[in-house]
Amino acid sequence: MADAPKLEVWLRGPLPNIPALLQPIAHALLQAQEEVHAMLADFPDNLLWERPANVAAPAFHLQHLTGVLDRLFTYARGETLTTAQLTALAAEGKYNEKITAKELLSALDRQIEQSIAALANTDEKILTQAREVGRAKLPSTVIGLLTHSAEHTTRHVGQLLVTVKILTQ
Repeated sequence: MADAPKLEVWLRGPLPNIPALLQPIAHALLQAQEEVHAMLADFPDNLLWERPANVAAPAFHLQHLTGVLDRLFTYARGETLTTAQLTALAAEGKYNEKITAKELLSALDRQIEQSIAALANTDEKILTQAREVGRAKLPSTVIGLLTHSAEHTTRHVGQLLVTVKILTQ
C-alpha cells in the first residue's frame, strides 16, 4: 500500500488555524500547489515558453498564478496595488530565457504560503465587507475575492496541466 494515491487535500480534514468558512479556499490552493509540483516534476526549462496551438505558455501560467493570488489578497485586505505589483503584472508572460521552472515553482510556493497565512489571519466577521478591485474600483467583497482566488487558481492549473501534457508527450 506504499503506492496508494494520496487523498485530495479537501478529504484530509480541516486545516489547522484556518477559519471554517475559508477551509475550501485553503484546500483548493494547497491542492493546486500539489498538482503543479506533480505535473512539473522534471519539466525541462527549454519548454517553459512553448505555446502549442498558440495557447499560453507554462511560464505564463506559473507567473500568473503567483501574481493573481498576490493581487486578489491585496484587494481583500482593502489595499491598492503597489508599483512592484504593477511591474510584476506587466512582466507576466514576457519571454525570459533565464527563468527556470524551479524559480517559478518557488515563487508560487511562497505566494501560496502567504495566502494560507492570510486566510488563517482573516476574521470570518469581515467576509461580507465591501472591497474594490482594480483601477476601476469594481465592487466585490472579501469572501468574493478570496473565493475567486481559489477558482482562478484551479482554472489556470487545469490549463497548465493540458499544456504540459501536450509538450511532454
